[in-house]
Amino acid sequence: MAVKVAFIGAGSVGFTRRLVRDMLSVPELQDTHFAFHDISARNLDMVLKLCAKDIQANHLPARLARHLDRRAALDGADYVINCSRIGGLEAFQFDIDIPLKYGVDQCVGDTLCAGGIMYGQRNVPQILAFVQDMKAVSASDVLFLNYANPMAMNTWAALDALAAGKGVQTVGLCHGVEGGWVQIDMALAHLHQDEQIGWHERARRVERTQIVCAGINHQTWYIDVIYKGRHVGSQELLEAFTRHKDLARTEKVRIDMLRRFGCYTTESNGHVSEYVPWYRKRPAEIRRWIDLSTWINGETGGYLRVCTEGRRWFETDFSKWLTEAGKPITAQERSSEHGSWIIEARETGRTYRGHFNVRNGGIITNLAPDCIVEAPGFVDRHGINMVSGLTLPLACAATCEASIHVQRMAKEAAVHGDAELLKQALLHDPLAGAVCNPPEIWQMADEMLVAQARWLPQYVASGAVAQARRRLVAGPRVKLRRWSGAARLRVRTVGELRRKKAASVLVADKAAAARARMKAS
Repeated sequence: MAVKVAFIGAGSVGFTRRLVRDMLSVPELQDTHFAFHDISARNLDMVLKLCAKDIQANHLPARLARHLDRRAALDGADYVINCSRIGGLEAFQFDIDIPLKYGVDQCVGDTLCAGGIMYGQRNVPQILAFVQDMKAVSASDVLFLNYANPMAMNTWAALDALAAGKGVQTVGLCHGVEGGWVQIDMALAHLHQDEQIGWHERARRVERTQIVCAGINHQTWYIDVIYKGRHVGSQELLEAFTRHKDLARTEKVRIDMLRRFGCYTTESNGHVSEYVPWYRKRPAEIRRWIDLSTWINGETGGYLRVCTEGRRWFETDFSKWLTEAGKPITAQERSSEHGSWIIEARETGRTYRGHFNVRNGGIITNLAPDCIVEAPGFVDRHGINMVSGLTLPLACAATCEASIHVQRMAKEAAVHGDAELLKQALLHDPLAGAVCNPPEIWQMADEMLVAQARWLPQYVASGAVAQARRRLVAGPRVKLRRWSGAARLRVRTVGELRRKKAASVLVADKAAAARARMKAS
């Protein structure tokens, strides 16, 4: 019998389509029943048209359905994939702009710091609602695959519901480990003058470079690296990164932490810089640690900018995207996103090894047992089975524990609408606490609660939003900054994006032609 896979937040058009194509590259999953849910009918229609054309052009038996009603989408689902963004880009704008008034400069703002904590306040109540609906109408053994950030808070809340007897099986999924693994292989190959392996050539990379990664989402550490059959020490890895011209320029924060901690960390330079108290607290020093060639390397509000540009571009060029849809679905183009691999392993018994976000409970010995860790595991017909007994270097564990305490407080605040606990979480956040004093934290929290009230029903119900509004009106107010951040770039027009893409294609075509000439000679 065909499996049913439901998507919550299916209007994340590119990501939903990527996962659908991944699943359809597996012969046993080509008759899957996909159910798309979103609160936006327009976005649902767009993703449905793109995926329908892919399915029809490849002559596959898969079925598609769109639902504005969430329970209808979840009814009978064997797997539920969450890629929702509660509050959309409007709420995201507040996550970035309000903290800037208080001197808090974020690159991404979706996992920790002021933006990530507030994102969790919007997400966690909805996660609990998703879980309640799955429990009521989905298959009895449904697996909830959460891709939405803040990963640890969302997964923690869902697993708390499971522990209370009213939840479902849950795993958090992120591609950060894969990205850093590619960089490690690239750096070591450059150091030893070996062939570079392409991003999508996963099977070849597995043969040459193996890694064990452990920590918490977006603060996971490569605690063991094997290259061509031998273990690689931290000094060799540091030499590899510092000698690689591009990585040495784009990954300054990660390389500095590798130098001081002895381990490379998974997440991008921009992500990592906002999870710790050292690299973004002094405005004059921020540019020293980042690179503006790509948003992910540390640009102020970089992820918000590219999301805004991408949404505008997609809406403008949707007809062109639809015309180009329907390309062959092949195993070679399958991405490294965990979702399709987990579903394949559970349905076929073919073992898959990945890194997953689950409750700790002894998986990592020197992190809190109740927290959500990201660590190696194996999937087959028996489910997800984690490797236990891993131990982090003390500095890595200390960095994770600082974030874990913030995650725990923020998750509980979101569940109960507890504004005092929310402010305490912000106060203990590594970057917010490095930049702001307590009165500034308290006022920043009030301002964010009021601005985002429409997505925070638990804080409206508890009276916290009304109290925050009264305090903001009455004062006294702490002094605010007129500041757009240390490294903010403007949002580009659709025309500018088209021209940049055309130029990139031209450069790539010239490079491919040059490689072809070299092979021919």
